[in-house]
Amino acid sequence: MKKVLITGGAGFIGSHLCDALLENGYGVVVFDNLDQQVHPEGNIPEYLNRNVDFVKGDVRDYSKLKEVVCNADFIFHFASAVGVGQSQYQISKYVDVNICGTANLLDILVNSRHHIKKLIVAASMSSYGEGKARCKKCGIFKPALRNIPEGTGVKEKEYWEIKCPLCGDIADSIPTDEGSLLDSNSIYAITKKEQEEMCLLIGKLYGIPVVSLRFFNVYGPRQSLSNPYTGVAAIFISRIKNNKPPVIFEDGLQTRDFIWVDDVIRANILALENEKANQQYFNVGTGKPVSILDVAKNLINLSGKKIHPLVTYRFRKGDVRHCYADTRKIEKVLGFKPTFSFERGMLNLLKWSDSVIAEDRFISVMEELKKKKLV
Repeated sequence: MKKVLITGGAGFIGSHLCDALLENGYGVVVFDNLDQQVHPEGNIPEYLNRNVDFVKGDVRDYSKLKEVVCNADFIFHFASAVGVGQSQYQISKYVDVNICGTANLLDILVNSRHHIKKLIVAASMSSYGEGKARCKKCGIFKPALRNIPEGTGVKEKEYWEIKCPLCGDIADSIPTDEGSLLDSNSIYAITKKEQEEMCLLIGKLYGIPVVSLRFFNVYGPRQSLSNPYTGVAAIFISRIKNNKPPVIFEDGLQTRDFIWVDDVIRANILALENEKANQQYFNVGTGKPVSILDVAKNLINLSGKKIHPLVTYRFRKGDVRHCYADTRKIEKVLGFKPTFSFERGMLNLLKWSDSVIAEDRFISVMEELKKKKLV
């Protein structure tokens, strides 16, 4: 039986991948440190498949990581510190976990005996920074990091939108393809970019097949509703379950690409089993932009609660205005197409959340961001 190692495999996406791999006849080893921000009790989560071999360990622990790497056939590298805002002030932690942890993995692959046949790394759409844009007069361009002054109370859409650097007109957002400049807006995004580039480089130099999958906004069951640094859909649900309004930065019309976790897992299996994926990087998204305000309204309507989103008209430093995937490459090379609509996914997510306890910690995060002068 071929054995797959998943670093960070007890987390949201990794645990779903465990299920799929086991169903496809693979043996699975999960290597996870059970970080208390994701796993508050520090225990193996109940949702983790009991047919996996679980090893508690941290990717920063070289010797322990080496033990599991050298006994595997394939690796999915999902272990990361996650959270854009938090990364802007916990810089050492994010660099240590995401970059140094990945360096340990690659150092083991280069300097130890192993039989790894492929490494798949979970990269991030955040590494793009702003998504691509098109000016009707001047053409396509890649926006730079926005530096918006205090914007509380400014409701005009024009204040928040991307403008052409040449003529100053408001630009339209367009899909961001894999060839776009990686212009990261956060420490988290930088570390994810470095993970990806390090893995692809070492794979090329040493003949180890590597695939980088740039996940867009993944959502679905098993997201930690009590983790205030998780995805926006989960954060909103946590607020709604506690009868509090979802809090929205800017005017709420900023857009993201939301993809259901089962679709993401299919993309991972395709990357594992298709040699055409080797030494390539792919967007994993739907190609359909959805506004943050629409996410909040959709979840509130489905919940049936009498709540209204709280639009703050405040800018959170490092946030991008628009970014959604150009999915043509992964469709052409791997034949991947997402199957879950946004509406179906949100309904499923809310139904799942009915059985989950959610502790709302959003206000404490807001206070921390204010203290660090990020909002």
